Amino acid sequence: MTELAHLGLYGLGTMGSALALNILDNGFALHVANRQEAVTTAFAEEAGPLADKLTTHKDLAAMAKDMPAPRAIILMIPAGKPVEDTIIALCDMLEPGDTIIDAGNSDFHDTRRRTEFVEAKGLTFIGMGVSGGEEGARHGPSIMVGGTPQAWTGIRPVIMAIAAKFEDEPCADHLGPDGAGHFVKTVHNGIEYADMQMIAETYGMMRYGQGLAPAEIGKRFEEWDSGALTAYLMEITGKVLQATDTQTGVPAVDVILDRAGQKGTGRWTLIEALRLGQSASAIEAAVASRSWSSEKETRVAGEDILGGSRGSVDLQDADYKDALLAARIIAYAQGFRLLAAASEEYSWNLDFARIAEIWRAGCIIRSALLDDISAAFRGDMPHGQLIFAPFFAERLKETLPALRRVVSAAALGGHPIPALSSALSFVDTFGMARGTTDLIQAQRDFFGMHGFERIGGDAGQHGPWWE
Repeated sequence: MTELAHLGLYGLGTMGSALALNILDNGFALHVANRQEAVTTAFAEEAGPLADKLTTHKDLAAMAKDMPAPRAIILMIPAGKPVEDTIIALCDMLEPGDTIIDAGNSDFHDTRRRTEFVEAKGLTFIGMGVSGGEEGARHGPSIMVGGTPQAWTGIRPVIMAIAAKFEDEPCADHLGPDGAGHFVKTVHNGIEYADMQMIAETYGMMRYGQGLAPAEIGKRFEEWDSGALTAYLMEITGKVLQATDTQTGVPAVDVILDRAGQKGTGRWTLIEALRLGQSASAIEAAVASRSWSSEKETRVAGEDILGGSRGSVDLQDADYKDALLAARIIAYAQGFRLLAAASEEYSWNLDFARIAEIWRAGCIIRSALLDDISAAFRGDMPHGQLIFAPFFAERLKETLPALRRVVSAAALGGHPIPALSSALSFVDTFGMARGTTDLIQAQRDFFGMHGFERIGGDAGQHGPWWE
């Protein structure tokens, strides 16, 4: 569609209602409906004066019928079967030229399949990644759009208006066809997992290795939230660690069970990394750590059986600060390597510099590094590797010694730091001209005649060559 679509939104839960208010706040008319009509009525009351541009409907069918063409309906409902069933139903309610927009955390493979299904009906489909939580949805999220240029044209003015702004530039864009938007959002979440885990590991060493109180550690994170380490996750970590539980008066973090949840996007990132033959080791460590955290009873028993204890560590604040910076660079690098592999596999032609810019505001992993990442992708990028870009290569040379000290101290003191140690192993692997997989290939050929490539010779040779 080339004209501005008439916009509808279905699903007025926490995220849906926040996004709807954002749309209304930016001066756009909006049709809304929800599975329970009472929720729609309550939302209209919440909208207050913004309701002047609001049209409510008793259900999805009524909204689709009453909206003028061309229609674009945003789905803000749980991923999986609810989205699937709603898309199928909408295909019978809408007309050629209308657009269905899935703004949830859908698996990009589902988005690619749904795109084909919807477009076969004469409609257009958009898979739209939205990051920033409730606050972002209400006041400006980072938005990653996948779909046809035709569908994007019809909703572009709305999306650019409601998105977060970084120096007045919208943190939203059309990134490619079918599942491109949802995949970029998935990788965003994978990097988020890694970043949160590395911060938690640093906190753990300071808390249990040096005996610092949560509030003291929080003040340090507050101080570190500047320069290259400036980031939303650093900011909120400082606040969380300095918070006090209102019921007990103890540090808030101490009343929270050490069992972290996950909704699946981290696992999806890993699945795609393996499928595309890529390494996302820092992200894998973060996902695994959340899985391990769910086994609280086993860990309690393990402390007695294995005699687990955490010893003291002798590190400076600068060590933690530099180690976090090095590890964060590596986590971003792994995420962008995965984006590059998927872009080639699915012919998306992703603009990595633009993706970095979209993430500069509104989303959870927003940080000062993203400007540098964008500049790196627009500049000299040896072998297409972010960690080889001159700016980041220099930062790593400066900060890797600190990461080595932190990882070494953790290992000697019995502090689990899977993400930080995985990040170090990753960068060490790419800084070594000759590794140890020559032995692995020799073993494979010995027991399975898998062949090998001789240095300076042809590939495909195989034994028997041993004595």
